[in-house]
Amino acid sequence: MHQLLKGILKKLLLSLFLLPATLFAQEKMTLPEYIETYKHIAMAEMRESGIPASIKLAQAILESGFGNGELAVNANNHFGIKCHGWPGMTYYYDDDEPGECFRKYTDPLQSFLDHSEFLSTRPWYAPLFELEPDDYEAWAHGLKEAGYATNPQYAHQLIRLIDEHELHRFDRKAFDPVYLATDHPYIGVPDEKDITLAEEADDHRRILIYNRIKYVVAMDGDTPRSLARELDMRPRQIINYNDLDGPGPLEEGQRVYLQPKRRKGGEEYHAARKGDSMVEISQEYGIRIENLYRRNDMTYGMEPEPGQKILLQEYKGTFFQYLFRRP
Repeated sequence: MHQLLKGILKKLLLSLFLLPATLFAQEKMTLPEYIETYKHIAMAEMRESGIPASIKLAQAILESGFGNGELAVNANNHFGIKCHGWPGMTYYYDDDEPGECFRKYTDPLQSFLDHSEFLSTRPWYAPLFELEPDDYEAWAHGLKEAGYATNPQYAHQLIRLIDEHELHRFDRKAFDPVYLATDHPYIGVPDEKDITLAEEADDHRRILIYNRIKYVVAMDGDTPRSLARELDMRPRQIINYNDLDGPGPLEEGQRVYLQPKRRKGGEEYHAARKGDSMVEISQEYGIRIENLYRRNDMTYGMEPEPGQKILLQEYKGTFFQYLFRRP
């Protein structure tokens, strides 16, 4: 009897030890699942930034191990972008050197958006944007020549991924009028006709537009899960688009965005009120919080002082005008 109980206990402990690994294995994403998950944001960013969707997807697949690499899992970093003066959260990881600093994001979507901004704001990548947007081979070689990666086979790896998985089809689809006419959460700028139709779509739950972003107003009892079920979305999208702490109840009357926030707002600046937080300002104006921090030269986690002018757009005046602009 003693040996029997010992054997049962041993099997129980072994199963408990293996359970986390089993759960982790079940959560790993396959390559087709990864492409299906992120193809929409890659196409949307191609329209907005000019980076081929095929290149963005191929880089993300290669750099993140299609979402299963350490940086992607622990830092939501799908492009291997290092800190380079990054004001946000950080993650340290052994790469070319031990303990290198990498950017950390609250959500993979932010990594895809920051990749566009990273390439479009570095002068050594500027020649890429003179290429044809569907010339993925030239883009792949240009990225390698500009120093994006140290691997001498980097360009060939990207091209092979694009060809093997036909990622170039998304370069064409990104500007396909039939695709653009569909109502997908990542598809960007609605025109005035879209706004009218959205507002009249449902008396129970009107879909409105602010800063070119679709949103609804939360009702009593709403949660990310209930809204996602009603609007045919994922709860994680509701949580990420609105910088929520978790799946808890939403505040009645709260603006709930159904699409990613924009890089800038319609106003020049916001005069911070007592108790304002950067998350609240981000939500009020529909601006990505990382853009607010970067634009105002603030470190992630800092909060504004009462009366502080929080820039919502890139300032286009002279430095003198910036210093003495009206409150």
